[in-house]
Amino acid sequence: MEGAEPDDMAFEDSNEDTSSSMRKDSHTNARVPEAITLMLGYQTPYRFDELLSFFRVRALEGVEIVDGASYARAARIDSPSGTVQGWMRITDDAKNSRLMVTMSESLAACAPQVSNRVRRMFDTDCDPAAVAKGLAALDDAVPGALREGTRLPGCFNPFETACRAVLGQQISVVAANRLAARIVDRYGMPVQTDVEGLSHVWPSPAEVLALDNIEDAFGELGVIKTRSRVIAEIARMTEAGELDFGREAAIEEQMERLQGIKGVGPWTANYIAMRAMSYPDAFLETDAGVKHALPDLTPKQRLELAEKWRPWRSYAVVSLWNSLGE
Repeated sequence: MEGAEPDDMAFEDSNEDTSSSMRKDSHTNARVPEAITLMLGYQTPYRFDELLSFFRVRALEGVEIVDGASYARAARIDSPSGTVQGWMRITDDAKNSRLMVTMSESLAACAPQVSNRVRRMFDTDCDPAAVAKGLAALDDAVPGALREGTRLPGCFNPFETACRAVLGQQISVVAANRLAARIVDRYGMPVQTDVEGLSHVWPSPAEVLALDNIEDAFGELGVIKTRSRVIAEIARMTEAGELDFGREAAIEEQMERLQGIKGVGPWTANYIAMRAMSYPDAFLETDAGVKHALPDLTPKQRLELAEKWRPWRSYAVVSLWNSLGE
């Protein structure tokens, strides 16, 4: 792809059954006519609306916008030629069983990275029939919870998601979002997107480590010291290569390293593995949503019950959350 013009680009997606191509798109946003669209195929059924609902509740002000039909975010990606930044918007082309990923032309050189991140975030490589077959016993525990086509909501920025998991320990999603928004507003990197509402990206590990005193810096925003220290340690380990959120990482080993951090327990490690590493077999037996879906069981009993759902326990968690409705 090096040296190719944006409207001539085409590359094979790593899913052998799905090809990806890009074209100029002048209809996505009148203020940003120089846009490119990438198409990512998926197997049906595909519950795009469920993913949007999940992301909408957790949308980070300044970084993400989720409406009734699309997910959009500001983005910063490191490339061999330097750091690039821009915006992207994901919509569903259900008629053709594919996602439409429209991005600013500034991200064109990083199209393969964008493709890989979006595929993980929206779980386009999932085989829904295999997951449904593996979770056949889920309806015995919660009738109606199993819906073929449910996807595992991943993330675009693993470090951001890991930090937000820490912020969300033992507090509500709304409260965690509020803390995350304060961090972005104070310490996030401004990004020029020309899209109203998309103005910043989450600080990088290096930027977090550059803070003089993270406990004081985040403390002023309402983050307690223990969680600030955990975020600093995750930043240090990520920057040092001791934590790897990549597709080829040994996930159970990474989870052990996470739990070696004081202040990171099984819930946090499993949540990070599920969201930031696309791990299909995480389980959150102490999670409030899982508890509400399985109210008559103890955490130990929930964990024992979930053995029937291996190796798709992450999808079981999402299905249990979805069973609770709004």
